[in-house]
Amino acid sequence: MRVLIVDDDHMLCESLKFILNASGIDVVGVAHNGEEAFQFCGKHTVDIVLMDIRMPICDGVLGTKKIKDAYPEISIIMLTTFDDDHFITQAIKNGASAYLLKTVKPHKIVETLHFIYEGNMVLTAGVADKLKDMINANSKIDFTPYQLNKTHQNIMQLIAEGLNNKEIAQNIHLSEGTIRNKISEILLELNLRDRTQIAIFWHTAGKMNFHN
Repeated sequence: MRVLIVDDDHMLCESLKFILNASGIDVVGVAHNGEEAFQFCGKHTVDIVLMDIRMPICDGVLGTKKIKDAYPEISIIMLTTFDDDHFITQAIKNGASAYLLKTVKPHKIVETLHFIYEGNMVLTAGVADKLKDMINANSKIDFTPYQLNKTHQNIMQLIAEGLNNKEIAQNIHLSEGTIRNKISEILLELNLRDRTQIAIFWHTAGKMNFHN
């Protein structure tokens, strides 16, 4: 696992680097804004970016968009204080896979990195609560305009519940290869970027516009 740390707080960067290296995680670099992170990803192999939200020159939201547009295979974990709903929702739209408070325990950061590296997503309670405020809790997705059958819909629900492909396959008794194919069909039909956006699409009853 190759991790890039991005934060304008130099002391925090060094602390995170020490913690991750001590946990056997390869920190391949440190950047101090989203533009530096984007440039770094173009020159080095990175699996996960641990990205602050509020930074000068290029914040983490724009940095996430730039990186995900150019290098969709790179996962991004946001570091946030949940103090700006707009930043959080924009980061979701831009393809971030996880959200952590800066006050979280170090072992939680390590756990989340491994979880994301395995292809999962993490929406913490704070982000989930904010998403609930954005939608009508009783609404359901109208699938009429989409060519998605019941199997597609079941997979979307299980993704939204945080299950990985292996767990989804076991749950609905299909092969992992079939699950991957079905997810690709969902992404194509809904014009979404990744499984994180599938989860948000489900939780917000299709009301979040990812393409404005």
